[in-house]
Amino acid sequence: MLFNSLDFAIFLPVVFILYWFVFNNNLKWQNLLVAAASYLFYGWWDWRFLSLILFSTLVDYFVGVSLGRTEAPGRRKVLLWISILVNLGFLGFFKYYNYFLDNFKSAFSIAGYELNANSLNVILPVGISFYTFQTLSYTIDVYKNRLEPAKDFISFAAFVSFFPQLVAGPIERATNLLPQFYKNRKFEYSQGVDGMRQILWGLFKKVVIADNCAVYANHIFENSADMSGSTLLLGAIFFTFQIYGDFSGYSDIAIGTARLFGFNLMQNFAFPYFSRDIAEFWRRWHISLSTWFRDYLYIPLGGSRGGTWMKVRNTFIIFIVSGFWHGANWTFIIWGALNAVYFLPLLLTKRNRQNMEVVAQNSYLPSFKELGQMSLTFGLTVIAWVFFRAEDIGHAISYLNGMFSRSLLSIPYYEGIGFAIKVIPIIFIFFIIEWLGRKDRFALEGLKIYNYPKLSWGFYICLVCLIGLYMFTFETNFIYFQF
Repeated sequence: MLFNSLDFAIFLPVVFILYWFVFNNNLKWQNLLVAAASYLFYGWWDWRFLSLILFSTLVDYFVGVSLGRTEAPGRRKVLLWISILVNLGFLGFFKYYNYFLDNFKSAFSIAGYELNANSLNVILPVGISFYTFQTLSYTIDVYKNRLEPAKDFISFAAFVSFFPQLVAGPIERATNLLPQFYKNRKFEYSQGVDGMRQILWGLFKKVVIADNCAVYANHIFENSADMSGSTLLLGAIFFTFQIYGDFSGYSDIAIGTARLFGFNLMQNFAFPYFSRDIAEFWRRWHISLSTWFRDYLYIPLGGSRGGTWMKVRNTFIIFIVSGFWHGANWTFIIWGALNAVYFLPLLLTKRNRQNMEVVAQNSYLPSFKELGQMSLTFGLTVIAWVFFRAEDIGHAISYLNGMFSRSLLSIPYYEGIGFAIKVIPIIFIFFIIEWLGRKDRFALEGLKIYNYPKLSWGFYICLVCLIGLYMFTFETNFIYFQF
C-alpha cells in the first residue's frame, strides 16, 4: 500500500477512527489494532511475506525474553547470534544471494573454471532492510542491558511492524519507539494538526518534486550517450532532487502519520542539501541509518579513537557497508567508497564536527563563505549520486566523462526539455521553503504563518492544488522500496 494511493487515503481514516473513537480507552486493544493494521498494510503488496516479518518478530521476542532470564555470558552471546543470523540470513538470502552467486561465477570464470549454479528468481520483500535493522537494534540493546526485554508480545509485534515507518523508515530504535507502546496515549489536537502539515509537505515532496524530477532524470540517464555535458549535469541535478524529495517525503509522511496516533518518530532528514561539508551532510541525510551504523558498527570497531590506520579502515567500512545496504550492485559500493573519500580529509584533520549548528543560524541568508561551502558540498553530492543512479559502473563512468566534457558549458537541450524547464520554478520555490524552515523538524513547521489563518489556509490550498496538478494518473513507488 502506497502513501500516495487511494487505498491509503481510505485506510488511514478508518484506522484513525477505530484507534481514537472505538479503542480509545484500552491500550491493549489500540496496540492490537496497530499490529493488525500494520500487517494488513504490509500484506497489501504480497501476503506471503507476512510470514517473514512474523517469524523475525517471534525469534527476537523470544530471544529478548531469554536474555532477560539469564546472566550467563556464553548463553547470552549465543542468543544474540541467533537473532543476528536469523535476521541477516533472511536479508542476505533475499537481497544478496544472486549478487554473490554472480560474482563467484565471474571469479571462477576468470580463473578458468565454470561454476554451474543457477540464479534464483527471488523477489525482494518490501522493507526487509528496514525492519531487519529495527528489530536487530532491540536484541542488541537488550543484550547490552540498555533496554528491558518486552513482556507483551502484542506491543512488540506492533513495534516491529508499525505501518507508518515499516517499509522505508525511519529505522527506529527500540529504546525510543517500544516504550511508547507501553504508555497510554491521548489525542492532542496540536500534535494531530502538526502531523497533517508534515504529511502534506511529504506528499508535495513526493508527488510534485520527486515524481516529476524522475521523469526527466530517467530520460537523461537512459539516453546519456546522446546528451551534452550540460544536459547530463541537469539530469544529475534532477535525480539529486528526486531522491531527496522521494525519500525525505516518505519520512515526512511516516512521521506525520505516527503523530496522528500519538507516536513520536525520530527525524530522518535535517535539510541535508544545506550542509557545508560531507560530514555535516551525513549527519543530516538518512539520520536513522547513519546513526544505526555509527552506534552498532562504527563505535564497536573502535570508531575514531585509534591511530590513523584504524580511522581510515573504520571510515571505509562504515561507508562501504552503508552503500552495500542500499543494494546488491557495485555502483552502491563505489558510491559508499566515494563518500568515504570525501569524508576522510575532514576526519584526519579533525574538522568533521566543525559545522554542528544550522547554517546561517542568526541570519536569513548565508555568508559568502557558507554559500561556497554549501555549493561545493552539493556539487560533490551530485557527482556521488551519479553512481547511485547509474545502471552499472561503466554507465556511471561514461556519464561522468560526458558530463565533464567541453559541452558542459553549452546550453542544456534534448527533445522535451521545454516540459522539464517548467519544473525548475517549482524546485526553486521548494528550495526557498526548505531554507526558511531549516531550523525546524520539517519545512512547514518553520514558516511561522500559523497565526494568520487566512494566509496559512491559502498556502495549504496552493499545496493541495499543486499536488493535484502535478500528480500522475498512476501510482508511483518510492525509490527506497527497492532497498
